[in-house]
Amino acid sequence: MELKQLYREIVNEHNLHPSHKGTMQDPTLVLRGVNPSCGDDINLQLKIENDVITDAMFEGSGCAISQASVDMMIDDILGKSRDEALDLAGKFMGMIRGTATEDDLEELDEAAALSDVSHMPARVKCAVLGWHTMEQALAEV
Repeated sequence: MELKQLYREIVNEHNLHPSHKGTMQDPTLVLRGVNPSCGDDINLQLKIENDVITDAMFEGSGCAISQASVDMMIDDILGKSRDEALDLAGKFMGMIRGTATEDDLEELDEAAALSDVSHMPARVKCAVLGWHTMEQALAEV
């Protein structure tokens, strides 16, 4: 199977069957992220205990890229400290800018499936919405 096809399937799977979509009981942080240019709208919910993200969920709607990206992001940040989650966000932004290393891509795990978004300027805001929302939420901690 071609690598691009595999990446499309990963994104499609996270969009159609997200693992982290729903409402969380008693989140520590809740922040809404909106991409007005295409209508993406998410409500990110994080539970943080002793500086570790112990649970995360999102609600909302939008394009396949925005929904898959936030779901993959949550996979990446669960069990991580605030600083580790922010470091991953920096690596994701580096991937979108085309400056990520192979090690960065490996750390991003399935989120690296969105690396081609860097060649689609109109979709960049979709891919980074969840990550920017998480960065803003963690800035409040």
